[in-house]
Amino acid sequence: MAERRILVGAVAGAHGVRGEVRIKSFTADPAAVARYGPLSDESGARRFELTVTGATKGGVVARIAGIADRDQAEALKGLRLYVPREALPPTEATDEFYIADLVGLAAERPDGTPLGRVAAVENYGAGDVIEIAVEGSGGLLVAFTRATVPVVDLAGGRLVVNPPQELAGGEPAAEAAER
Repeated sequence: MAERRILVGAVAGAHGVRGEVRIKSFTADPAAVARYGPLSDESGARRFELTVTGATKGGVVARIAGIADRDQAEALKGLRLYVPREALPPTEATDEFYIADLVGLAAERPDGTPLGRVAAVENYGAGDVIEIAVEGSGGLLVAFTRATVPVVDLAGGRLVVNPPQELAGGEPAAEAAER
């Protein structure tokens, strides 16, 4: 099985003339992007040693070992930075999850009827949305809320989904709201 890697940051561009880069951090604490050990590119082939030297809006300023000037730093713009999933600390709260841990879980209705598998978790600005790959259809998007997804069972490899009323066999929500 291939090593699962988690996206923790991306190089936003050069910072100054001495080879520092701006990193858009996807970690809760932006400076934590460099705390999990060496980072790698998307393929896992290239490794990067990061040292955070400052903060910037939405991220950090960092030095990358072997990058000595602005041209080298600018050449890294857009580089996505990953760590092995095992390098991340366990979550502290029982209702806190890494998105990567949700992808691949079986999705089922409250009565145990299978819906499909979690294909992705996205956020388009209004909150997290779970994409469920449903066999024989284009899939299903559901809001990742306690009402819609009341159970996340990582150990059991599943989550329970209260699908929208029209998928549950009831009348469409729009018609019900008009009454």
